[in-house]
Amino acid sequence: MTSAAAFDSARNIVLGGLNDRAFPAATVSVGRSSGALWEEAFGRLTYDAGAPRCTDGTIFDLASLTKVISTASIAMRLVERGQLPLNASVRDLLPDFDRPHWRTVQIRHLLDHSSGLPAHLRLWQTALGVHDYRQAIMSLPLERAPGEASLYSDPGFMLLGWVLDSVGGASLDRQFMDVLGPDIAPLLFLPGTELRDRIAPTEFDPWRGRLICGEVHDENAAALGGVAAHAGLFGTAQAVGAFARVVLQTFTVASRLGSPSAMRLFAARSAVPGSSRALGWDTALPTSSSGTRMRQTAIGHTGFTGTSLWIDWERDCYAVLLTNRVHPQRSNEKLLPLRAQFHDALPF
Repeated sequence: MTSAAAFDSARNIVLGGLNDRAFPAATVSVGRSSGALWEEAFGRLTYDAGAPRCTDGTIFDLASLTKVISTASIAMRLVERGQLPLNASVRDLLPDFDRPHWRTVQIRHLLDHSSGLPAHLRLWQTALGVHDYRQAIMSLPLERAPGEASLYSDPGFMLLGWVLDSVGGASLDRQFMDVLGPDIAPLLFLPGTELRDRIAPTEFDPWRGRLICGEVHDENAAALGGVAAHAGLFGTAQAVGAFARVVLQTFTVASRLGSPSAMRLFAARSAVPGSSRALGWDTALPTSSSGTRMRQTAIGHTGFTGTSLWIDWERDCYAVLLTNRVHPQRSNEKLLPLRAQFHDALPF
């Protein structure tokens, strides 16, 4: 049994970040497959003196945690059902992507970020809606041969999302709810106005001309309508922790996510030279946000808004840290070194 005092060192790191204005609000959920061991909320939703206090029920923009919680989960189910072969090409599954190089980009390459697509595109400045985005990404040349190297790519995941829409026969948000069901809540796209008071604001966005709260921070996801494979999911630390427990359980027994063999397949580090990426997930390196104590088989991800999830399945433990570090501006990067310190301070 782990006592509350065992988490004092990690708690002090979060409090230090709060005092240093690395973020105005933070929530944590840390535990094992059997349940949460430490859940706590820190700070206020903004730096205003009268701002609401952050609570365990505060909802955060999860940013790129969308890639592992939603997109990888949907992909894993379709792979296990035989509907989505990892070696199928984009051209096989999306016939309108008819340029020759789309025959060389496989689903595996999109999942492990080795497709050869660029890291980022500022498409929201010229494109609006799925049709414009599809046309823009369809016309992109590859920067390198697929499988040659790993470069973290939001456009690659946008493309993967359209594949999942087509193969799964439904939108990503509908497929996500079908995978996880209503039990792990709130984890959702497009939160309604009734949840607005519970949501931690992100950035004052010059593009939209307002403070962002309750709509996705990522501009490309916003231009796509708020539901995308690379960003768009919102949730609480408790809900992300509940998801992490399902992942831990899936390594040993079948769950709503899939079988142990499928989970281990998606958690295995790719053969791409120099890459730490798995299928959708990242794996732990001593230099990454996971810190120095997690095993190299640990899987996780971070989100630009200030979120992170790491799961050390061989030691049966997980850690969720959610913040709105981009409030009021994304230039604040004080959180970055604190993540590794936080994970190293956990009593596992």
